[in-house]
Amino acid sequence: MTLRIAICDDEQKQIEYLTVLVSSWGSQNGHTITIDSFPSAEAFLFDYAEDQNRDILLLDIEMGAMNGVELAKTIRQTNDAVQIVFITGFPDFIAEGYEVSALHYLMKPVSEEKLHAILDKAAANLNKAEKRLRVAFDRQVDYVPLSRITHVEAQKQYVVIYTEAETYRMKSSLAEAEKLLDEYFFKCQRSFIVNLRYVKRIKGDCVVLKNEEEVPISRGMAEKIGKEIIRLF
Repeated sequence: MTLRIAICDDEQKQIEYLTVLVSSWGSQNGHTITIDSFPSAEAFLFDYAEDQNRDILLLDIEMGAMNGVELAKTIRQTNDAVQIVFITGFPDFIAEGYEVSALHYLMKPVSEEKLHAILDKAAANLNKAEKRLRVAFDRQVDYVPLSRITHVEAQKQYVVIYTEAETYRMKSSLAEAEKLLDEYFFKCQRSFIVNLRYVKRIKGDCVVLKNEEEVPISRGMAEKIGKEIIRLF
C-alpha cells in the first residue's frame, strides 16, 4: 500500500522520533511511505492548499497560534477521508476529537506498539474507503471517486477526466495524473488512460467502454490490456 503521512509538531525531536516509528511500521508491513513534516499548523495549511493528497495525519495538539484541533476542523471542511491521529501530553482536548472524527488520541511519550497499532487501523480504514481524485480548476475543487472515472485524456497542458455523467479538467500532465490513480487504470495510448473497470470489449485500435464510448489504444496494446483485465478481475 502506498501512503502519504504528515507529521505536524512544533518540537523537532518529536518529529524525528515519530518519523523513525512511522518508517519502521512501513518497513515491517511492506508499505511504501512518504513522510512530510511541519513545525506548525500554519506551515501545514500552506502546503495543504496546494496538495491535499494526504492519507494519515499525526497532529500535535499544543502548538502555536493554531492548535491541532483547530487544524483538524479546517481540514474536515473539505476532506472527510484522511485519517487523523492526535498526539498530546494532556487529555483535555479528547472530547473535541469527536467533532473531527479523529481516529485516536496518543498520549506522550508515544509508544511504538501503540502507534503501530493505530497505523494498522488507519491503513485498514483507507483500504476500505473510496479513494478520490482531487481535481482543481478555475478556483473550484472537486473530489471525484476513482471508481466513477471511465478514462483520462491529455490535452496540451491539461488532462480531462471523464465519468459517465460529468467531465472535469485540471492542469496536469498525464504522467502526473497517472500517479494519483489506482491499479485499475491502464495507460493504453500516449494521450489516454482507461479505467479497466469500464472496459466492455477490446478491439484492435480501441477499447469499448460500458457506455459504448471508444477510447483509442496503441498498436499491440490489446493483448496487454486483456492480460491486465484477467489479472485484476
